Amino acid sequence: MFRRLISLSLAGITQRHGPVSIKFTEEVRKMKRRDVVLILMFLLIGTSMVDAQEIVNLFDNPGFEEGTGTDVQEIPGWRLYTQENASGLLTIDTEEAIEGKQCVFIEVTGVPAGGTWNLRFDHTRRFSVEQGTTYTMSFWLKGDAGPITLSASRAEQNPAGQWGNLAQEVVNPTAEWVEYHLTFESPEDRLVMWQLLISNPEQTYYVDHARCYEGEYVPDRIGQLTQAYNPVPEDGTLHPDTWVNISWKPGDKAVSHDVYFSDNFNLVQDGAAEAFQGNQGEDFFVVGFPGFPFPDGLVNGATYYWRIDEVNDSEPNSPWKGPVWSFSIPPKTAYSPDPADAAEQVYPETRLRWTGGFGSKTHTVYFGDNFDDVNNATGGQPQGATIYDPGPLELAKTYYWRVDEFDIIETHKGNVWSFTTEGAVGNPNPANGAVDVDRTQIITFSPSVFAASHEVYFGTDKDTVKNADTGSPEYKGTRALGAETYDPGKLELDTTYYWRIDEVNSPNPDSPWPGILWSFTTADFLVVDDMESYNDIDEGEPGSNRIYIAWADGFDNPTVNGSIVGNDLPPIAEQRIVHGGNQSMPFAYDNAVGKSEATLTLTYPRDWTEDGVSILSIWFRGNSDNAAEQMYVALNDSAVINHDNPDAAKIRSWTEWTIDLTRFADQGVDLTNVNTMTIGFGNRNNPTAGGAGMMYLDDIRLYAP
Repeated sequence: MFRRLISLSLAGITQRHGPVSIKFTEEVRKMKRRDVVLILMFLLIGTSMVDAQEIVNLFDNPGFEEGTGTDVQEIPGWRLYTQENASGLLTIDTEEAIEGKQCVFIEVTGVPAGGTWNLRFDHTRRFSVEQGTTYTMSFWLKGDAGPITLSASRAEQNPAGQWGNLAQEVVNPTAEWVEYHLTFESPEDRLVMWQLLISNPEQTYYVDHARCYEGEYVPDRIGQLTQAYNPVPEDGTLHPDTWVNISWKPGDKAVSHDVYFSDNFNLVQDGAAEAFQGNQGEDFFVVGFPGFPFPDGLVNGATYYWRIDEVNDSEPNSPWKGPVWSFSIPPKTAYSPDPADAAEQVYPETRLRWTGGFGSKTHTVYFGDNFDDVNNATGGQPQGATIYDPGPLELAKTYYWRVDEFDIIETHKGNVWSFTTEGAVGNPNPANGAVDVDRTQIITFSPSVFAASHEVYFGTDKDTVKNADTGSPEYKGTRALGAETYDPGKLELDTTYYWRIDEVNSPNPDSPWPGILWSFTTADFLVVDDMESYNDIDEGEPGSNRIYIAWADGFDNPTVNGSIVGNDLPPIAEQRIVHGGNQSMPFAYDNAVGKSEATLTLTYPRDWTEDGVSILSIWFRGNSDNAAEQMYVALNDSAVINHDNPDAAKIRSWTEWTIDLTRFADQGVDLTNVNTMTIGFGNRNNPTAGGAGMMYLDDIRLYAP
């Protein structure tokens, strides 16, 4: 795995420190070779133990038994596709499979700052479905309690020129294997793409035993089901009443059932005494009547969680812990606004829609271009429909609306929602509501269609920034068209800032156009290196900032340092296996020469006591195939701290390593003047020949206690 970084340019092939003649070794050629396997076949599998119905599985490689290795983006019949700059990792796992010898491991490794994104786990072959025919797709899943969407999407435009979903179902995988399914009747003859959509950052999922077939859902019986399954109400749904008879299908070996129910997820997940409702023989449980299990019954707008553990005292593996299911009670206020709250670039002739509150009979809409007026409005005209036409709207303007619900007994005042029509200033960076923003962030935005210049407002008080004018301290000056940036200077840690851009064009009588109030919150840490600033511009070219220039490795001195930083070909910084943001640092080590390390010369921060920081945090990810070499950090080329786990390089998921900075100070490091930081593998003080491996490093930070 000894890597040589090679970049391709229009001038030809150049090695990274200048034009040279390159001779590939057989080892490198093997490392570059990719075997592409195309398998197009129908598999007839399994007979349901429920009713002996034969199911023809249309999926290729449904148990993921074809395909080997780790860090692969495709396996026969399947692929992981990233959208909107998200990134993820698809690997074969041989330890967690629920059937056969292999399953798939999916890890979300990076997400964009704001916006809509997802990872798409696709079956690569598309299927033709027929109008009026029922189809079912199912997967066995387990994961980190994050939502995932089962989707049947059009694989080509329909006659109306539309793509979109034919059907989808949002499910919530848990730490236990559960089968989830999507069943629908096709509304048209169509070529369909079957997929899982993942849009939950920093989560991991296992997938096994996929099925796709014609007909209604038939529960998949892999061996015997020991967990409770088929919850009623279905997991994650809205239940339209304040009492419910929850029920489930019992596991095959269950004699009785331990019932957990609460409005607190953690109490149910942990099996706490406060959530335990007792052991019983029945497979149903009524909740919601006053006093049971809560004094006031179930509450509108609340979400409830429940779990069934299957019990059989004669079985050594009993009890079998069940997944945590949930359902919600609709609020009495209006909800699910369309356009969504704070939506931008809305069509000026849109009509407003919402879902009526629980038990509502009439709805009163208040609409305008001033928040306070809409929030304080009274005496509106009630209506029966949950749709409202505000009439033609102006371009580049923010509107506010509120819906009050009346349920015969009382009126429930709604929240004030907002949206902004097309043509307004947009694309805020940082994204509206962003968190963990760097304290040296430069603000950028996109101009509106009317702008000749921009007025910038910035501060820490929401209402003050919202109402500021050019005479206010929050006014930060005017920017010319083409200069859509603002440098607020060094920001405070862990602080929320508000900003607004008003668009100006003096000849227009409607000028200025007040902008949307945006916000972001700075991180509660100092960034040493988040790997986001590096690029692939050739060395010597203007703007070049390749990652191996900042992190000096062993490329020029391979007899004493076996490290290589960066990928072989652009992108040089890793953009697929990422902890946060869009990039991480690939770090190959080969300790045949005794040690492997890379050193960063610091510019900022060098004072590692600033703002009271005292903890160094490093996120890393290895691989089970790596040699178990000791991981270490050194400051100022002197003080060294070793990782407590000598097998840290073999850890295959993103892991945080935290170090108390006093451990460096105790070795003589002046924490107010940290010049260099070194990360390495091996024995720095007594190099010994060892093995090789591939690591990824990201999000190096300094935290206060």
